[in-house]
Amino acid sequence: MPDFTVPDLKKMKLPKDLKKLDRTQCEVLCSEIRQILIDTVSKNGGHLASNLGTVELTLAIHRVFESPKDKIVWDVGHQAYTHKLLTGRADRFDTIRQEGGLSGFCRPDESVHDAFISGHSSNSVSAALGIATAMKLSGSKRFTVAVLGDGAFTGGLVYEGLNNAGKSETNLVIILNHNEMSISKNVGSIAKYLSTLRTKQSYHKTKNVVEKALDKTPLIGKPVIRAVKASKKAVKNVMLNSTMFEDLGFAFIGPLDGHNIDELEKGLIAAKALGKPVVVHVNTKKGKGYPPAEKNPGEYHGIGSFEITTGNPDVVLPDSYSSVMGKELLSLAARDGRICAVTAAMKHGTGLQYFAHDYPDRFFDVGIAEEHAVTFCAGLASMGMIPVFAVYSTFLQRAYDELIHDLSICGTHTVLCVDRAGIVGEDGETHQGIFDIPMLTSIPNTVIYSPSCYQELIMCLDEAVKDRTGITAVRYPKGRDSSVFEKTGLNTEYDFHRNGGRILVVCYGRLYENVLKARELLHNEGLEFDILKLVRIFPIDQELFEVVSSYEKAFFFEECYRFGCIAEKYASGCSNTVSVALDGFVKHGAAADLLDECGLSPEKIAERLREYFYGGKT
Repeated sequence: MPDFTVPDLKKMKLPKDLKKLDRTQCEVLCSEIRQILIDTVSKNGGHLASNLGTVELTLAIHRVFESPKDKIVWDVGHQAYTHKLLTGRADRFDTIRQEGGLSGFCRPDESVHDAFISGHSSNSVSAALGIATAMKLSGSKRFTVAVLGDGAFTGGLVYEGLNNAGKSETNLVIILNHNEMSISKNVGSIAKYLSTLRTKQSYHKTKNVVEKALDKTPLIGKPVIRAVKASKKAVKNVMLNSTMFEDLGFAFIGPLDGHNIDELEKGLIAAKALGKPVVVHVNTKKGKGYPPAEKNPGEYHGIGSFEITTGNPDVVLPDSYSSVMGKELLSLAARDGRICAVTAAMKHGTGLQYFAHDYPDRFFDVGIAEEHAVTFCAGLASMGMIPVFAVYSTFLQRAYDELIHDLSICGTHTVLCVDRAGIVGEDGETHQGIFDIPMLTSIPNTVIYSPSCYQELIMCLDEAVKDRTGITAVRYPKGRDSSVFEKTGLNTEYDFHRNGGRILVVCYGRLYENVLKARELLHNEGLEFDILKLVRIFPIDQELFEVVSSYEKAFFFEECYRFGCIAEKYASGCSNTVSVALDGFVKHGAAADLLDECGLSPEKIAERLREYFYGGKT
């Protein structure tokens, strides 16, 4: 056993050695972990505030439970950086969110301590119940722990899981990490209810009751379990009756101080002793230990690199597709009182803060509830309003049924501003926006725009709001417009550039800039090709089938999953198409590097076309 006067994560046998630390060493370790988090995220970007808020909680979990024998399921996973540090990944932590390095979320193929994949919200209870049930069926007495924030409680899947978990008679411990934030401030009746539990004075009996029950008893191991089981009355006193969780069949413990390791460990030990599904309510402060993140936890939820002493992010947020969309929507709303803006807990992330400020009565943050958001929009539209739902591409996937059943069948008009479309970058597989085109093109009564610059975005949004019916989606990438192409003569349909080439390149969105750079590279070699830049990418005009068919070959370059991509649609009427799209999930890394690896950088586009020019290869 090494000397842990100053705990060294890189030398410890983790998570086993965590149980050997004394209280002072635990406090030192928590302080060191916070500094590691701040230092690393300041360089790599990532989720800062949520991780700073769960340092003590994560340490307590690993001291009370025994991973990987006990299974820990992290909802979303953006609060699991400390979990990675405490499970033997400290020596690689500086690679987090970098290509070839650690993922920013939980991945079972990265570590046996990651019990379930994470990335999207509200799935942890259902996944943990499945794991706990399988363990019960196999005769295991081990525990399954689901860790989720109160923001996840705005997602309906949580309640489907709770409804079944409360009656399951499994060793399931659900830890409600209550920080009153998701990405934006939590909203709705559930948030108010949980806040009532957070502050209710009678809950503070928890600390004294548990401490009395466990006084002078070793914190870890079988002796304390026997002690708690021998005092059922004391354990019952930890719980407050008449919470919704107890009505669903759970025992309830809390609230616990999420930054008090003693209180956390005693509460979790009590939860283990109950022998039934338990909800443990833990109060934490998002951004704990870093003043800028404590002051603005929403801003520091997920960020790029930043300067530590000032806390200033490197990225200028007003210069982005999201902010341009938000400002244009505000301008449209000033002229049309029917326009409403809807978001799913991402007011600032989607650029709707401008709309929310000027038209609060027409702005609706529904929380992490994309399915509800779409059907809510359908209801608004049925009464003559014009709803605009701004949502990340990856999260729109959650509302596929509602798009079909509640919008498409009735031809109800709703505008979808599909943010973070295409390759997003460091957040990896669960966040890349590569499935919205295959999904939306499979839904009748749907029109899709994919602008290549800010000016086209404004034009497409205006047309989508004013002149379209049914589902109208405007999709655009994360970040800023870096295009330099000539902006005269823009329109919302397509641009056809003839150079006398025998092959045609078809593209849309930000890839147009890469195609133009590829054309310049090949032009210097005496090779020419024509370009068809799509703006309204679906449905397809019949005349464009004829244009594409007239070429020897038509190469489609797309930031999209290849099954269901636009090239596939053209291939139904054209025999000369070649698709260069994304073949399955895209890992994490810098967006420019990933585009290059997927054959979509200017150099790789030119290389692909050069091969055809010289060798006839496709």
